[in-house]
Amino acid sequence: MAAVSRFEGKVVVVTGAASGIGEAAAKRFASEGASVVLADKDAEGLKRVSGEIGERAAPRETDVSDGTAREALVAFAVERFGRIDVLVNDAGVDHLSRIDEGPFTDFTKVIETDLYGVVHMSRAVIAELRKTKGAVINVSSASGLGGDWNHAAYCAAKGAVTNFTRAFAMDEAKNGVRVNAVNPSLTYTPFTAGMKDQPALIAKFEERIPMGRGAEVDDISGVIAFLASEDARYVTGVNLPVDGGLSASNGQPALS
Repeated sequence: MAAVSRFEGKVVVVTGAASGIGEAAAKRFASEGASVVLADKDAEGLKRVSGEIGERAAPRETDVSDGTAREALVAFAVERFGRIDVLVNDAGVDHLSRIDEGPFTDFTKVIETDLYGVVHMSRAVIAELRKTKGAVINVSSASGLGGDWNHAAYCAAKGAVTNFTRAFAMDEAKNGVRVNAVNPSLTYTPFTAGMKDQPALIAKFEERIPMGRGAEVDDISGVIAFLASEDARYVTGVNLPVDGGLSASNGQPALS
């Protein structure tokens, strides 16, 4: 954890905070002095993460696809801590299939959570962020910068988040609100836990990633904290690949 206190006196709302990148981000912000509002559908996970962070954490069970829950989350954060300085939009779901397989509700659920959840949370919190000259960090994906096989719903949602980040940043720049995104590739979280039992698949990923490994959650959370900090005060509208060099490749195999 970081020894600096870049976020002392700041209030950070993190969705998807009960596990994975969201959990790591919440802990990173708290370690740097922030008060952190933890939002997730997973009540038990929230209880665990909140207990591990301690008094700086305030958990709130929230489904970001539910409008009433989103508004209640913002009201809770302001009532509890008096302000909001940073929003981290991390909550997300996934669905692996072609577009003509299974019920279309599988596709729309991904859009409702991964895209609409980001947009609506941003709408819900923007008035507070304008007051504090705050920042939004969206957790997009390498799948928001290029396509994947059998992953149309997720790619559609994350691709939209990528361009939403740019447009939202342009609209809010003169209001003093910065908006950026991180675009991780393979990251070891509960979201991808099943892949660890598929060594041949992991090997294929590692072959394509120049640094030769998937990311750990702290590889991502440190970049999120940087983008939210004053160190990035002149950075907005950026989709930053955090991918071990994956996006540097043109896709061709290594030449011997």
